Amino acid sequence: MKRSVLSHVLLLGLVGGVLIAVLRWSEYQFLVIEHSFEIYGAIVAILFAAFGIWLGIKLTKPREKIILREVLIPAAAPAEQAPFALNQPQLDALGITPRELEILNLIAQGLSNREIADRLFVSENTVKTHCSRAFDKLGARRRTQAVQLGKQLGLLP
Repeated sequence: MKRSVLSHVLLLGLVGGVLIAVLRWSEYQFLVIEHSFEIYGAIVAILFAAFGIWLGIKLTKPREKIILREVLIPAAAPAEQAPFALNQPQLDALGITPRELEILNLIAQGLSNREIADRLFVSENTVKTHCSRAFDKLGARRRTQAVQLGKQLGLLP
């Protein structure tokens, strides 16, 4: 008999626990039904708040700053170049006179016809004549082209 009473007590306790759980669940069901608008509003508010926080973090994330610094490193002194040696065979082959070569050197230094004339104590027309003859012998049309060709042929330093 003791066993029967004990099993009845356990069964009644179990049924009571299940009944209490069902009542609580149904209470929450009614609570959800009664306040569904407020619950959905709270869920939407939480979602928007989470999205706002995420977006704020993404937009205000610290960006890396790239700073370039130019550092001057002293270069090694260039090896001493051999002194300029005039290409005499090329000079003879072209038929350039010493005065034309002198004027080509002054043109290479960036002097104008007037400055060359003052330095050599000749007229500007004489300088123009020597220039045009030297240009013809080199096959150049402009002063810069004549200087470039003179350097390539070894006539100018």
